[in-house]
Amino acid sequence: MKIFIMTDLEGVAGVLNREDYVLFDSRYYEDSKELLTMEVNAAIEGFFAAGATEILVADGHGSGAIVPILLDTRVELVRGFPAPWPFELDESFDAIAWIGQHAKASTPYAHIAHTGSQHVIDCTINGVSVGEFGQLAMCAAFLGVSPIFGSGDEAFTKEAKELVTGIETVSVKGGLGPGTG
Repeated sequence: MKIFIMTDLEGVAGVLNREDYVLFDSRYYEDSKELLTMEVNAAIEGFFAAGATEILVADGHGSGAIVPILLDTRVELVRGFPAPWPFELDESFDAIAWIGQHAKASTPYAHIAHTGSQHVIDCTINGVSVGEFGQLAMCAAFLGVSPIFGSGDEAFTKEAKELVTGIETVSVKGGLGPGTG
């Protein structure tokens, strides 16, 4: 089974805010990158244990957030900014998963929510409001690739379950404010 893993940084456990953890010049950015890479490695271990034979990891965080030297050596990594969307996802993959994902822009109780940039309020496809997850999930569906798993903030896990029937999700943190993400 061939698995595509899309990663992002904002939904990782321990990444607390944009200013200190998410930007390439943030004081804890290197720590955030290690946390993401550890979460991705845990998912890789689980997918191989469940029968995966090939895994491609896409670093979806703008300036890059995977630490290549710490990444499981059994996988391939694609990265670059701007990355060639959809990050080499094609019909040869059996399934797709998201690690470290955040909710779409304007989502109440979300943690570091946005869609592509901090300047987007909403994005819709055929009248359905989607974020980064929804955009790639729809692309995967078009290619016949099954969305099977997502981890990130609690608001993202709810968003994923509303868009994709049967997807398994794990919440690693949650937003506390009722505002608009």
